[in-house]
Amino acid sequence: MNEEIIHLDTVDQYNKLFGLETLHPLVSVVDMSQAHCHPSHFTINYGVYALLLKETKCGDIRYGRQVYDYEDGTIVSFAPGQVIEVSLTEGVNPTARGIVFHPDLIKGTSLGQEIKSYSFFSYNSTEALHLSDDEKCIILDCLAKIRMELERPIDRLSKRLIARNIQLLLDYCMRFYNRQFVTRTQSNQDVLIRFEALLDDYFRTGMVQTEGLPSVKYFAERVFLSPNYFGDLIKKSTGKTPQEYIQAKIIDTAKDFLLGTDKTVSQIADDLGFQYSQHFNRLFKRNVGMSPNEYRKAQAMK
Repeated sequence: MNEEIIHLDTVDQYNKLFGLETLHPLVSVVDMSQAHCHPSHFTINYGVYALLLKETKCGDIRYGRQVYDYEDGTIVSFAPGQVIEVSLTEGVNPTARGIVFHPDLIKGTSLGQEIKSYSFFSYNSTEALHLSDDEKCIILDCLAKIRMELERPIDRLSKRLIARNIQLLLDYCMRFYNRQFVTRTQSNQDVLIRFEALLDDYFRTGMVQTEGLPSVKYFAERVFLSPNYFGDLIKKSTGKTPQEYIQAKIIDTAKDFLLGTDKTVSQIADDLGFQYSQHFNRLFKRNVGMSPNEYRKAQAMK
């Protein structure tokens, strides 16, 4: 029999699941060491944002088919719409601190306008954020400031100050992720090498003609990363986005066709997976500064 999925659409529902106090209907700073309920296995469909600093290894968190890559001092984050399966080790109570907030809290705030830029909410389970001791102290300090604001009487500045402090917390997480991209240089380099090989194979084996233009999602799946994490990793490692890499490969292959074959521009566009040759012409001219035909004529005169 399949386990029932718990739909957590409010902050209070989240707190009641663990027996925690609700101070504000739209946001809560949670401390699992204070929890009165400890369900051993459950599946959550999140309708709220959650960001948790896991302080001990107390079980498994599964997103999709993968188990979260976490240990002491690791941050995991979830966004509305994600379904998470949690299995806690029997006899071990979770010790985690973090924040849960409803999307309504940030509507009309700068955080509401920028929430999509915090791409780590869409990272896969193998892409948790591992903190140093100093970084952990900064995160806990941010949580303490938010909780202090929640314990004050609500006034006209409460929402703004809470949202800004949450944004500060998320900005620190983004900074620490940027640091993690740098400190995991070898594993990042392995991903880059694999990406470049997959990109070469996609064009060399003719997949572009049967599958169409390659997508970032296609390559992210083949290196076992989420599209967001994959894109951020490549950008941080090389200064180029995966899409820019793909476009450069398209242009390079197109140049080979233009100079090494007698195919028309329309035939080349079709060979490269473009549905319409006009799209190919626009991309080529934007990147090369001249149309495919102009490029072919200019090179023939050299």
